[in-house]
Amino acid sequence: MKKNSPLQLLGNIAFWIVVLVILFYVLFPFYWAINTSLKAPQSLSQTPIQYLPVQFHVQNYFDVFTNQPFGRNLLNSLAVAVGTVILSLLLSVLAAYALGRFRFRGKAAMMYTILAVSVFPQIAVLGGLFSFIRQAGLYNTWGGLIFSYMIFTLPFTVWVLTSFVRDIPGELEEAALVDGASPLQTLFKVLLPVMTPALVTTGLLAFINAWNEFLFALTFTSDNNARTVPPAIGLFSGASQYESPFAQIMAASVIVTIPLIVLVLVFQRNIVSGLTAGAVKG
Repeated sequence: MKKNSPLQLLGNIAFWIVVLVILFYVLFPFYWAINTSLKAPQSLSQTPIQYLPVQFHVQNYFDVFTNQPFGRNLLNSLAVAVGTVILSLLLSVLAAYALGRFRFRGKAAMMYTILAVSVFPQIAVLGGLFSFIRQAGLYNTWGGLIFSYMIFTLPFTVWVLTSFVRDIPGELEEAALVDGASPLQTLFKVLLPVMTPALVTTGLLAFINAWNEFLFALTFTSDNNARTVPPAIGLFSGASQYESPFAQIMAASVIVTIPLIVLVLVFQRNIVSGLTAGAVKG
């Protein structure tokens, strides 16, 4: 049996050290949020710092729902994120089919415009968008948030799905056209099943962006009728102005992270398929 050379051994050790450093860097903040959420409020400032929970104070998780309108905020986030994903995918599939399959004047300029819009900072459109949403009667509504979120989800999904449509073999489309299918029938009955990994990947990424969005949600809502989770957590208040419900904030942060972890675990095969099939290439 061939033994590893000292150089290979050092290389393996260095590799695993780098892996452990990356895992610590990525996972420690989430672990610390869980650790803090399980502490009693009076032990948050205790010294020395407790890196492991001594007692599990799960009351913080119940207080999030009883002391704050957190259930309503979760419902708002879910409705807005799902609505954003559905509308973005529906519109982006139609746009990606046209941009990926048909030739027309100005197509390249349109693609570069979509790419440019996708990298616009949110603050650049905040003022004009605020005036439009107020005049359209969409302020403090789910519709206003969905409309504003599509500004950054729609360019991304169109760009990614267009790249995926270009990679689909043209023989599939030609066979459907020969059988008498219209372009829309070809899109929804032939190409759409093939695009499932890309739809799942882009839809999940759009959902994560909409779920975590803060600036638009803070600007375009005034109360908990439409306020989503990120600004709601930032506005958590204690029993008095001198009390900061930090343990409840950490508990709420853990709660809103769980749906994203579940989604990634459920759709991990589709995500990997979408990534390996070139669904996220530019």
